[in-house]
Amino acid sequence: MNYKNDVEALDSFVVKYKELGSEIKKIIIGQDEVVKDVLISIFSRGHCLLVGVPGLAKTLLVNTISDALGLSYSRIQFTPDLMPSDIIGTEILDESRQFKFIKGPLFANIILADEINRTPPKTQAALLEAMQERAVTTAGKRYELGKPFFVLATQNPIEQEGTYPLPEAQLDRFMFNVWLDYPSYADELTVVKNTTSNYSANLRKVLDAEEINYFQDLIRRMPIADNVLEFAVKLASKTRPNTAYATPEVNKFLSWGAGPRASQYLVLGAKTNAAIQGKYSPDIEDVKAIAPAILRHRIVRNYKAEAEGMSVDSIVKGLMV
Repeated sequence: MNYKNDVEALDSFVVKYKELGSEIKKIIIGQDEVVKDVLISIFSRGHCLLVGVPGLAKTLLVNTISDALGLSYSRIQFTPDLMPSDIIGTEILDESRQFKFIKGPLFANIILADEINRTPPKTQAALLEAMQERAVTTAGKRYELGKPFFVLATQNPIEQEGTYPLPEAQLDRFMFNVWLDYPSYADELTVVKNTTSNYSANLRKVLDAEEINYFQDLIRRMPIADNVLEFAVKLASKTRPNTAYATPEVNKFLSWGAGPRASQYLVLGAKTNAAIQGKYSPDIEDVKAIAPAILRHRIVRNYKAEAEGMSVDSIVKGLMV
């Protein structure tokens, strides 16, 4: 990748992103906003939590993106009996009577943590440590994970029996909380037609790991105006009840607000959102575009909000006026 400067590199990124979108659309019908959010997470070096009922192609989405990006992919089905060693790996005694570390499925570029809330906190913590540190420690040794490293975890919002909900502190590790909705009638018609016939799409690899790492660094180097930076930090600050920037609505309806990690992700997400549109610096509209998915799992409603039917998204929307 021999770009003369960052402007030329950003122009190339826009082209690559459009090509990537075209390839993904060969298999994933509709869900354009979901695909966009997942890709923004990847290029921002964040992780994504997908919330949706079964059958909305969450697994297929991640598999398709990993193929188009030329990355290794692991799917881990989280169950109540899953242990940390099942995902991290374990040490065995080989033929020469030496301990040898056998890597687990966590050693891949893209990890699908399917139904993460169905496994006990000990195993959840092992995954979340890897998300934060991008490394795992076992038997006193530290093992670096591959780059890029991206976790997409799924949750079923309906069936909650036998689950271990993620605490707010652990939810905070995810950049985005993305809600999947049912496809439109036209999209579902296309999906059913394609999946009940001999239709087969050939995906072309658009990027590789080296290019993705380069574009991730490029986005972090993107300049941001002071007023946009201040808007992002102030937006996160507004969600904190009984603080200087809290609104009367926040004081009335929220128990807890977003922490500093939300401010960081608002800035990074805005930069990536600007980059995919061909802009060389984010503006306030870029912050607003990604704010709901970043803030919705970081703020906690109180009983008044639930009693009056105030949704998290409506509260966030009110803060951006």
